[in-house]
Order: sequence, then C-alpha cells, then structure tokens
Amino acid sequence: MEILNEISENVVKGDAHVVAELVQGALNGGVHLQRIMNEGMVKGMTVIGERFKNNEIYLPEMMVAARAMNAGLDIIEPLMAKSNTSYVGKVVIGTVRDDLHDVGKNMVRIMFKGAGFQVFDLGIDVSPDEFVKAARDNDADLIAMSTLLTLTIPNMKETIKAIEGAGLKNETKIMVGGAPVTHNIADQVGADGYAPDCARAVERAKELLGLT
Repeated sequence: MEILNEISENVVKGDAHVVAELVQGALNGGVHLQRIMNEGMVKGMTVIGERFKNNEIYLPEMMVAARAMNAGLDIIEPLMAKSNTSYVGKVVIGTVRDDLHDVGKNMVRIMFKGAGFQVFDLGIDVSPDEFVKAARDNDADLIAMSTLLTLTIPNMKETIKAIEGAGLKNETKIMVGGAPVTHNIADQVGADGYAPDCARAVERAKELLGLT
C-alpha cells in the first residue's frame, strides 16, 4: 500500500511532521493499526537499524529517525490501548539508580515500542525496588536496565538481586546495556542478555522471550 511505503520512507528520512500526517491519513483511510505499525513505521526503523549496525549512519541520524517514529507512535499508541491489538510482550525499562542519562534508554524504548512491545518507562535514577514494583504490577516479560556510568554498574547487580529476591527472576528476563556494559559485565551482574546498541536490543529481547 502506497501510504504505508510513504510512512516507512519518511521514518527513514526522519521527517516527523510528514510521518504524523501520513499516519493520521492512513487511519482516516481505514488502514488497520497493526499494518500502519508493522508495514509503515517498523519497516522504516528496521532499515535505520540495519544501517546503524553496518556503520552507514550514526547516532544523530538514528535519533532523527527515532523522533519521526515517535511522532507516529504518539498517534497510534492511545488507539492501540483502546483496541484489541495485542502486544508481543511487556517491557519495563529504566536507567539504574544514581545515573541521570537517558538518551540511549529512550532510543531503546522507541525501538521496543516500534517492534510491538508494551513499554513501561521508569525514567532515570531508578531504584531496585522501583524496578521490582513495576515488573510485578505490570506482569513484565522483560526488564531492561541502562547505565552510562561505570560506577553505577554495581547498581545493576543490586537490582538483579532484588528481582531474584522478589521471586521474579524465573518469569521475567533481564537485559542490560549502556556504553560501559559488555557481555562479560552482563554475565557478572547476573543478566540474561546484553545488547551493544538500540538496534540490536529488540533482536536480543525477542531471542530471550522466544519470539524469533
């Protein structure tokens, strides 16, 4: 469908205003929410994600495309909540305690939303108890933690211990990420998975949840 291709192309271009107009036009024309999401916005962000992984574009271009995607999501999400459209999973996401950085976390959140996950964003400086409460209250399938600071990596481990202590570890997968985080660190803190960037975060999450 031409309008879905246009949505995808303008997500890639990063034109938020046009994406919003096209999404509304598609809705007005009776196109199903899931088609707009999957064949329009997600298709565009998939292209961006591949280009990012291949070093064909960099973070600024990724952020511009993500903002365009978000413009469409702002229209789609309230309607999805009211419809019978099902999510592929529930994700609780946040930056760990004592870290106030959120650019990477916000990018991952947008990618998760675009992939059809219901996302509960706890923001920055999130305590272990807050992660546990949000995961329990929202019956989360996945907890995603971010940090930009090496000195807050121990707070990831503390959070994971709190999740285990609450009895949620067996039913909720845990992912970690951020500039100082590596596979080895993810193993050391007790996470189930790690992704080096927002483009690969969704892939890893789907692997952990058996969605691939």
